[in-house]
Amino acid sequence: MTHLVVGVLTYKRPEPLGRALVRVLEHAAALARDNSGVTTEVLVVDNDPAGSARDMVRSLAAPGLRYVVEAEPGISAARNKALDEAASADILVYIDDDERPEELWLQPLLDTWRQTGAAAVMGRVVSEYESEPSPWVAAGTFFWRPRMPTGTVIAVAATGNLLLDMAQIRRSGVRFDPRLGLTGGEDSLFSRKLARRGYTLVWCDESVATDFVPAARLQRGWLLKRSWSHGNAATLVELMLARSPMSRAAVRVRAVVRGSIRIAAGAARNLAGRVTGSLRHQARGLRTAYHGAGMVAGGLGHVYKEYARHGDAGTGTGTAGGSGANAGPAGLGTAVPNPTVQNTSAQSTSAQNPAGSASEESA
Repeated sequence: MTHLVVGVLTYKRPEPLGRALVRVLEHAAALARDNSGVTTEVLVVDNDPAGSARDMVRSLAAPGLRYVVEAEPGISAARNKALDEAASADILVYIDDDERPEELWLQPLLDTWRQTGAAAVMGRVVSEYESEPSPWVAAGTFFWRPRMPTGTVIAVAATGNLLLDMAQIRRSGVRFDPRLGLTGGEDSLFSRKLARRGYTLVWCDESVATDFVPAARLQRGWLLKRSWSHGNAATLVELMLARSPMSRAAVRVRAVVRGSIRIAAGAARNLAGRVTGSLRHQARGLRTAYHGAGMVAGGLGHVYKEYARHGDAGTGTGTAGGSGANAGPAGLGTAVPNPTVQNTSAQSTSAQNPAGSASEESA
């Protein structure tokens, strides 16, 4: 008998969660019905200490639906809570509370896991917009995500649509690092540790979940700040993977040098776009430059806490565990406020790696 748990993490988004759960429960029931020897359960992990999603979950009154609260702030704590709650399961599948599973979602993940025996199987996430993206945003391809043949071995994975073989995860001893709970990058670090320890991660192109993008996230300021944040988090992940003070120093130097190159290259591309009137070069140039700036900041010891919560001292500088407004992840640097995004006009501005999220810089 194979027991599969779908883990849905949430924080103060009861309406999107309710819509997602209806679809997730349908998929879980269909999977159990169509696969003899498979049982399913849907687990909601609420990262709001007040349990704001409890009433909505209870209102569904669905069999096989379970609700727990993880009071420690941060996405890492919530993901680890799901690992703990699914400790006796064979499979754990993560999906976000603002995503909609499409017709082909859960079954392809299970099929790919059976065929490959991988420790992790990552499916596709595609974007759906609340409003039409501006020409500048569309030209920058901020929400583009890669595709590849099913079964392709990948070096890193995101958790928006991810199956984990729990027996292998338990043997690996890998968990989500709480130091990245408010910065992001915890899924990259988790999956890269798995790969480093010899476990296989593969891609499943048939599994699809749709990510709903609100209008507020279609603004260039938000997108460029997110590019900065991803550059910053990428450096933090490299620092955490480094095994000695000397290697960490090398990571910092590389981040500053490579980030500076990205800033220069991105600025040049943006300038070329202004001269030629190319929105693509304008947008992608700024995207590259901001990503590089985040890398440089990380190399210099500055940490941006993208998921800091209201009530933390300072904007974007809150910490899990109340360690102080200016504390970054232990030993990695100092938390900084939101990176400033210049207000630009419409006319200026080995294994595969699929885990760069939709707003991460790429060439």
